[in-house]
Amino acid sequence: MLSTCLRRLSLLGLLVGLPLSLQAGTADVGHNGGDFSQNMDAKKVPEGVILVKGAWSSASDAVTPLPEGGTTANNAYDNPYFGLTYPLATNWSQQYEGPPPSDSGYYVLAQIRGAQTAAGAIPGTILITAQDMFFAPAAAANALQLINYTRDNLRADYKVERPAAQVDIARHSFISLGYVSPAAGLHWYVLATQIRCHMVQFIFTSRDTRLIEDLTRAMNNMKLPQRSGLTSGAGGDDVPVCIKDYASGDNVIERVDPVLSERRFNPIPVRVIIDANGKVKHIHLISAFPEQAKGITDALLQWRFKPHLIDGRPVEVETGILFGRAPQPLATTH
Repeated sequence: MLSTCLRRLSLLGLLVGLPLSLQAGTADVGHNGGDFSQNMDAKKVPEGVILVKGAWSSASDAVTPLPEGGTTANNAYDNPYFGLTYPLATNWSQQYEGPPPSDSGYYVLAQIRGAQTAAGAIPGTILITAQDMFFAPAAAANALQLINYTRDNLRADYKVERPAAQVDIARHSFISLGYVSPAAGLHWYVLATQIRCHMVQFIFTSRDTRLIEDLTRAMNNMKLPQRSGLTSGAGGDDVPVCIKDYASGDNVIERVDPVLSERRFNPIPVRVIIDANGKVKHIHLISAFPEQAKGITDALLQWRFKPHLIDGRPVEVETGILFGRAPQPLATTH
């Protein structure tokens, strides 16, 4: 899964490197990018921003935290949705925002790298990602199974350097995996845990294994929510309880199907928060075209659910619903 996602990110980088006229599919360079001397009113692409036309993430309100809503400031990465604060090492920073979430619920939350050395080299990188377990393309029920899938499907030129093992980081349980590319001389070390039914990963890459060890030890300084870990991470307390497939069967009292007239064949993963009375409180469209987002939002706001009870008390629930065409599951490389 990791290699597939990295290949997708590489493709995005190639697209961004193309001239704007080629991306737009037009030869009218003077009026559609490329030569601003002939079009002084044209808007330049903002620095450090990737622009990709198509499906995007959106939400029914601007107040409820989203997985992609984390920020890097004051030498720390902070994500209110995951209840996560990760202090950055000295001279480490994020320069570019990640791409939008994928239609399988994969997020690039932060891309962090060390300052260039005097020789112009970058000592290493840290990639913070999340995979929504409701929509994971691999057949896995938890972070441990997803990491095992990654291990079992590494490309032939990658070798496992540290077998998958459970470790404690910042008083929470993580699963770790280390692998190496002998040809490139690069080492990867992955640490993953579950938060709100997402697998959150920290992926360290460097040629220097001692640097990776220093960075992983520093993770003990980060803040995580109480309900996170390999055997927990299903929400609760001050956040909704996340339950897979809650929007099905007898749990649904009233349902209105959205009308998807133009685009109907792309996967449209949606997360919803249902309040204690069974009404839809919040809608997060992870990847949808604008007209799809409106139609689905209008329909979901009319749904009604059976309240979910814990110890006889109704609580908020967060669940996932997939509209459109389901994506093909990932195939193994063996």
